Amino acid sequence: MKYRKLNIEELKELEKEFVNFLSSQTITADEWVKIKEEQPDKADGLIDIFSDVVFDKILSKVEYLEHKREKDLRVYRFFDDHIKMYGIMVKGKNIVDFTRNESPEEMITQLQISGGQVQFFTGEKKYKFSKEKEIFLIMEEGALISKDSTLYDSLKQLKQ
Repeated sequence: MKYRKLNIEELKELEKEFVNFLSSQTITADEWVKIKEEQPDKADGLIDIFSDVVFDKILSKVEYLEHKREKDLRVYRFFDDHIKMYGIMVKGKNIVDFTRNESPEEMITQLQISGGQVQFFTGEKKYKFSKEKEIFLIMEEGALISKDSTLYDSLKQLKQ
């Protein structure tokens, strides 16, 4: 496996896609039931293959990730051959909580009125693995897919 096996909840959400996958493997519903009962290793192998297909499809479309913790925020952008990251960390007593679902403007306002010390940081690295595997590993640490560049662009602008 390149990534990880989809869990039961994820498989239930993707039931239609899994049925289509089995169909592409020329496996009928009755044959699938029989495989699960008589060849559990083969059934697991098919789920592993399907899991990789799903992750490949999702990860190939990711351009931005956000990793929010209470006092630490990191945003990632994925290019063809490298990752660029901008981050901000707040130290000391303050009211900032990056885990709240607030706009970048609201976050900046909180940072300005908070009494904490703000530290900006940035990083860039070439991929050690495939782009998709790098995205997957960061997501496994808690980062989530971002639909647009708003937060990334805001931190990039603040850093400059």
